Amino acid sequence: MTTRRTFLMAGLGGAAALAAGGAAWRWLGRAAPARFQLDTAGRELLTALVPAVLGPALPAQGGARLLAVAGTVERVRLAIAGLPPATQRELQDLFGLLSLAPARRLLTGLPAWRDATPGELERFLDGWRFHRFAVLRGAYHGLHDLILGSWYADPLSWAAIGYPGPLKELAS
Repeated sequence: MTTRRTFLMAGLGGAAALAAGGAAWRWLGRAAPARFQLDTAGRELLTALVPAVLGPALPAQGGARLLAVAGTVERVRLAIAGLPPATQRELQDLFGLLSLAPARRLLTGLPAWRDATPGELERFLDGWRFHRFAVLRGAYHGLHDLILGSWYADPLSWAAIGYPGPLKELAS
């Protein structure tokens, strides 16, 4: 039988292990760069999240779907590059944290992004969307808004929502 004291000690031990792992990760020279860098792990994360966030807005066909996801991932990278340096560092930390298997498992319940099913990704996103901790709700909204904003920044996505584009008078 687990006592309250055992539960609290296990929680403190887990928190200490995560803190030590993060400190070791930074100490080994993997400090966050001054500007956001979308590495392979970050691309894998976004490639998994884009279909989960956009759902039926994406093309249903294989090749067109893959191109739409890849284009959205690239526009997310460009959008993050336009953010203030402090925000870029926060996003770099979030992406770095979610690329570490123990942290990802603890925070999302997912063993790997590439192996996650659409249902698992939706449960993870809903969990963060309605989480009691504001930091996870904020992370959800940040990722959600970056993905949606990057999707609708592409003029090819406007027709699906009936947006004709900017007024000609304002475009010139």
